[in-house]
Amino acid sequence: MDKYKRISSVDSGSIAEEAGIESGDYILEINGHGVTDILAYKYYSNDENITLTVGKKNGDTEIIEIENPYFEDLGLNFEYPLLSKSRSCRNKCIFCFIDQLPKGMRKTLYFKDDDSRLSLLHGNYVTLTNLSDKDIKDIADMHISPINISVHATDSKVREVLFGHKNTGDIIKRMKFFADNGITMNGQIVLCKGVNDGEVLNKTLEDLCGLYPAVYSVSVVPVGLTKYREGLYPLEPFEKEDAAKVLDKIEEFQRKMLEKCGSRVIYASDEFYLTAGRDVPPCKEYEDFPQIENGVGLISSIREEFNEALEDLEEQSLDREISIASGKAAYPLICGFKEQLCRKIKGLKINVYEITNNFFGERITVCGLLTGGDIEAQLEGKPLGERLLISHSALRSGEDVFLDDMTLSELEKSLNVKIIPVYNDGYEFVEAVLGKEEN
Repeated sequence: MDKYKRISSVDSGSIAEEAGIESGDYILEINGHGVTDILAYKYYSNDENITLTVGKKNGDTEIIEIENPYFEDLGLNFEYPLLSKSRSCRNKCIFCFIDQLPKGMRKTLYFKDDDSRLSLLHGNYVTLTNLSDKDIKDIADMHISPINISVHATDSKVREVLFGHKNTGDIIKRMKFFADNGITMNGQIVLCKGVNDGEVLNKTLEDLCGLYPAVYSVSVVPVGLTKYREGLYPLEPFEKEDAAKVLDKIEEFQRKMLEKCGSRVIYASDEFYLTAGRDVPPCKEYEDFPQIENGVGLISSIREEFNEALEDLEEQSLDREISIASGKAAYPLICGFKEQLCRKIKGLKINVYEITNNFFGERITVCGLLTGGDIEAQLEGKPLGERLLISHSALRSGEDVFLDDMTLSELEKSLNVKIIPVYNDGYEFVEAVLGKEEN
């Protein structure tokens, strides 16, 4: 039996449990098709009438007929979620953040994934550079959509520089193939100063806009540069004037696309606006926030949620002191929130502390990359009040652990304060300040 197809658990009350499938069994075939990976499993099991070939843990093989008129999930969980090995990244991107990590961190942080299946399951961005023509055809045949693609540039020579090798493939040809087969795509451009900006960016945006509506949205984000770049490609950060030029170009494309097809399509990350010293646009200019997970419109969304929550809040008195640990990028926004809350709530005291990212370097300014060690060192001895709010994005997904392996409980013990991780949500932020999540 293939270990990658082994079932780890069966959901209680699920179709699979009713059919007698148990943990330790194996999925061999669905409707006569081999289950090569999670995409094949999801595609072939999405049917009203399903014939499963199941390898039982005692060595027997059983054929199970299932009727599924409502197209419910079967309720199977696998020891290997992809039902096969993960595909690691074969690129040597000049901007790769993992290559900029210090030594000695946990091993899982150094794994570079570039797996189209993760794009479907978790929204990861993939380069398509490690896929064969057959893989591309399979994606189209199974109608895996949407798929998130790391484009970065459409010029083949520039792509060779960006990806660090010559086998990058014809990205526009592949994306046109997806478009012709009804696949929706979201694109991402990590912008590197002097490499894929300027006229190269202009060509990339023209090519991608030409594939609308199949290319539904494109985000443009600046390269993240840590202090650990010794021996790597020499990249420079975007300064105020550089960021302004990028925004001018993107806004020009937005105007053209809005007039032509009713959507802006191209969006700049919040970081470009902060670097350029410009106001982040209002929520309506981000349409349905297709790229918010890339930091595109996040500030605008949180700001609107906060203002709505504040409007619903009655003036009151509250004898409470709390603190907030913020990265440099969000610090002005959080200070503004503090002033508005303290005007409406008499007796409330909020200490907002800007945490410098010494772990990765001062150029890294987002809250999601703050470490427990930096927060500990810079808040030691400071008045913190009864609780400290931090961004939930600073913790490893599903765990109370920072990137430097310090745990939340360790930081609480060191600073002698209760720490509340808060999601990027204006309503939740207000509730955390007021302590309403405890009720």
